[in-house]
Amino acid sequence: MSVSFTQEQISQEAHRLYGLLGSVSKTKAAKWTLQDCQEAAPLTLEINRLKKEKNAVILAHSYTGPELVYGVADFRGDSYELSLKAKETSADIIIFAGVWFMAETAKIINPSKQVLIPAGHAGCSLADSMTGEDLARLKAKHPGLPVLCYINSTADVKAQCDACVTSGNVYDIAQKIPGNELIFVPDMLMAQNLAAELERRGTPKKIIASGGSCCVHDKYRPETVEQLRAQYPDIQIVAHPECPIEVCRLCDYVGSTKGMAAFVEKSSARTFGMLTEFGLVNRMEAEHPDKTFVWPFGTCSYMKRNTLTNTLQALAAPLPGQEVHVDPATAAAAYKAIEKMFELTK
Repeated sequence: MSVSFTQEQISQEAHRLYGLLGSVSKTKAAKWTLQDCQEAAPLTLEINRLKKEKNAVILAHSYTGPELVYGVADFRGDSYELSLKAKETSADIIIFAGVWFMAETAKIINPSKQVLIPAGHAGCSLADSMTGEDLARLKAKHPGLPVLCYINSTADVKAQCDACVTSGNVYDIAQKIPGNELIFVPDMLMAQNLAAELERRGTPKKIIASGGSCCVHDKYRPETVEQLRAQYPDIQIVAHPECPIEVCRLCDYVGSTKGMAAFVEKSSARTFGMLTEFGLVNRMEAEHPDKTFVWPFGTCSYMKRNTLTNTLQALAAPLPGQEVHVDPATAAAAYKAIEKMFELTK
């Protein structure tokens, strides 16, 4: 049951949030204000109270809103980081503020735990671009080839793969897979970047790819990079390997969400062009207030469906659509691919 907080408690929480979010963009044109934090404070107070009461852990992807990432999350990061936290947690309840395939992965790893996603069945343009039936047909055309699937895929797809990969470990895992040919799904653009990187490393492989692309990262073009460099001569530009290869070739760094964050932290540059989702820009603003981040565009509407309000709903009295269930046989097969990823990245 919800409790009432005093005005003093709300004011203290608002100032705590403002200390974290005061330098963060709420929109491209406006920053978080103390009033914004005042409105969020009763929700974050109640979520954090219930979290302890119910032995729940909140995992928030970097692409969700900063009020979740900094207000209530126990762990924040990219898909791989949060998969590890899901694997390691001793909590009874996992609240996964992200998209459906991420919460599904957490359930596969923790079949006995209750896994909830505040946004309900929030999709993903990549994961939704391929079904298990699609992959079965592709495998039938190329019998015997090893199959890697990006973690941005459904349980049905993972269940038919030899190993799962993330944007941070895909190159290393692909190198370790025997043979000079493999199937990679479902990101067509990452497949191009994978082939190019393996060629650069001197271990070329033929990549047979199928699927779709990220509705955020596939929109960037070489002109985006050129415009940023013209406007900011000393800028360093980072991109995700879900971007088109012709864009990646023009950037200073290409890597996972975690990799981009690490690059920014280590770089002596003061201005960064962020060819990625707005949530990572928010994180960088909060963690590096002495640096400037230029973000041309790119917001994932699926990730932004996670809010403080529906996170509180999931904790207090979850709706049927917020609870994640995976068919046991599918989960068991998908678990093998996920475990293979952990094994190959040790």
